[in-house]
Amino acid sequence: MIFLLSFTNSAATHLVSLSKFPILRIPQFSTMSTNFFKSHAFAGNPIKLRTPKPTDPFSPPSALKTLKNLLLGNTHEPHSPNFKILPFRKGRPLAGSVRGSNEPNWHLGWLSFGDCKAFLENSEVNLSEDTLVYLGSDSEGDGAYVVYWGIDVTEAGNGLVKELGSKQFCFVELRTLMVATDWENASSMGQLAIAGHARSLLEWHTVSRFCGFCGGKNILIDAGRRKQCSNELCKKKIYPRVDPVVIMLVIDKENDRALLSRQSRFVPRMWSCLAGFMEPGESLEEAVRRETWEETGIEVGQVVYHSSQPWPVGPSSMPCQLMVGFFAYAKSLDINVDKEKLEDAKWHSREDVKKALTIAEYKKAQRTAAGKVDQMCKGVERGQGLSSDFNVESGELAPMFIPGPFAIANHLISSWVNGVESQLASSFSNL
Repeated sequence: MIFLLSFTNSAATHLVSLSKFPILRIPQFSTMSTNFFKSHAFAGNPIKLRTPKPTDPFSPPSALKTLKNLLLGNTHEPHSPNFKILPFRKGRPLAGSVRGSNEPNWHLGWLSFGDCKAFLENSEVNLSEDTLVYLGSDSEGDGAYVVYWGIDVTEAGNGLVKELGSKQFCFVELRTLMVATDWENASSMGQLAIAGHARSLLEWHTVSRFCGFCGGKNILIDAGRRKQCSNELCKKKIYPRVDPVVIMLVIDKENDRALLSRQSRFVPRMWSCLAGFMEPGESLEEAVRRETWEETGIEVGQVVYHSSQPWPVGPSSMPCQLMVGFFAYAKSLDINVDKEKLEDAKWHSREDVKKALTIAEYKKAQRTAAGKVDQMCKGVERGQGLSSDFNVESGELAPMFIPGPFAIANHLISSWVNGVESQLASSFSNL
């Protein structure tokens, strides 16, 4: 029997059995800084909710056929879709800034087919079926629809950057946009999900230029959603890569303490959940138990699934990680930290963790990051790091803080602090 815990915009979360479909309703809990019943960052891509049928005019094959005609100069096709193109440079999407309610907010820098062609006309990047990658489609109403494409313009040089900058566009790190996104704004979260999907796909194309079977050059097929070896004797198809990572909040037997850890790359005072990559031949539960034991020496028993999150902001060699979140119940308490993997790991009381959720001013961090994007789009480069975004009340230094609502770690910890976890665990034990 398989169970899924889904997070929606409704007031309740549902635990669904896929065999008999009973539903356990869990009451909503409020927190000062997060609403963990909303979708995770990078999830809920609004232009990739379903795969169109091949006969649909906005499906990848149909869109590619129209694209070829446009590239040949046939601009009078009947029922031609509106093409929008999102350029990326060194993994950074093109973005712009707008002000609403006197607060800056970012938006993706979509270019029309004509504008993108004009911008790239004198650059080292050609606008072609071999450089454009299909991202999805959406209806504009009245039978009209938009097809979205991504393109890597890294090789276009600084001239393109300056030209786009004159239009108040700039290429922004996806992590910066992640922090700058208002997680209570569905439209902004949707744009972040689109940017994450596009970066994953384009980075995968960058790292998979040659066939792993014969060494031949790979070419784009299916409008860039797949690749295929160009060697006629091979012709192996290659699919986008996803790297699964387990992330777990380890809880003690009495359910009043949680194990949080620090890595050397973390900003000062930040603590988070344990996490690690799955290995071939092991289940998700086995990966949770193995990683916890290797990093902290703690033995884990029961493992309960929480939710999952696409994570396209890792290194370019791993273009899309899938974070799979769990609650893990400790069978032992003594910590033996592997110093090669962690800087430290400690048990923290529920009250201390709750204070960490309250003191870290996530909303302030979001506004600060949005202000940075606004300044960058206006040509004012700022070198300040993201760690400076997390300022605490009255200038006091909080003993610790945890990652913001853009991270699944925040959702795991918030759920435990507010008692959702205990209801899930008891539900499983009663089955």
